[in-house]
Amino acid sequence: MNIADLLGAMIQSGIAPSSKDRIRNSLGGGSELESLSGMLGGSSGGGLGGALSSMLGGGSGGGLGGGLLGNVLSEAGRAVGGNQNLALGGLGALVGALLGGGGKSLGGALGGGVMAWLGAMAFQALKGSGDRKPQVPLGLLERQTDAERTELEQHSELILKATINAAKADGQIDEGEMRRIVGKLHEVGVDSEAQHYVMTQMQKPMETEKLIAAAQGRPELAAQMYGASLLAIEVDTPAEKRYLDQLAAGLGLDPKVAQRIQGLVGLQPV
Repeated sequence: MNIADLLGAMIQSGIAPSSKDRIRNSLGGGSELESLSGMLGGSSGGGLGGALSSMLGGGSGGGLGGGLLGNVLSEAGRAVGGNQNLALGGLGALVGALLGGGGKSLGGALGGGVMAWLGAMAFQALKGSGDRKPQVPLGLLERQTDAERTELEQHSELILKATINAAKADGQIDEGEMRRIVGKLHEVGVDSEAQHYVMTQMQKPMETEKLIAAAQGRPELAAQMYGASLLAIEVDTPAEKRYLDQLAAGLGLDPKVAQRIQGLVGLQPV
């Protein structure tokens, strides 16, 4: 069972109604997605960084589109020795999925793309937030070693658990909602082992403190867990707003960082 693929399938299945809309918003939506699809899809190598920098660089906007994504990727690429070391294929798959790609194979593509997208958001949100420069999160990197792949799987599992935990913020997930989510996972080709894993996680009591402890001293992971939590809830109840405040504080995120992540997905600071 690949946890990143399962995370992608969960988002594809709609753990919250606004999940994919928030990703679309962060990438600019509409024509911005079309432009990104043309540049990211089917491209690789160092030349892509220059294309993104020249075609997207210098723009503005509330999300990662409108030029910001190109700037983020260019800066991240410089930090790791070139854009060829970034998981641009995952971002391309994500953009393609948001533009209407589908089928049972989508979950895996969307999983890698979601991790790269969360990594880009975390990198952007953490810039200028402290004395240290943010590291490029693993999800935004092309994995080179088995150790990196194992660590990414561990991060993906924590992020998946954070999304499920957030979905419980205004009460336990009821049986009807569990059946809906698991049924959607079945529709997109998730196997019975992964379906059982998700059901088990949804039936557990909330484990906020355990998740917070796992991210201590790892600000890039903390920012990704917070960003993923915004995909799992609508943030339209007092309980959900309190939960996000508790999560951000526990994760040690500067309030400005949390607000930046909210802004990237189109949420007003709560």
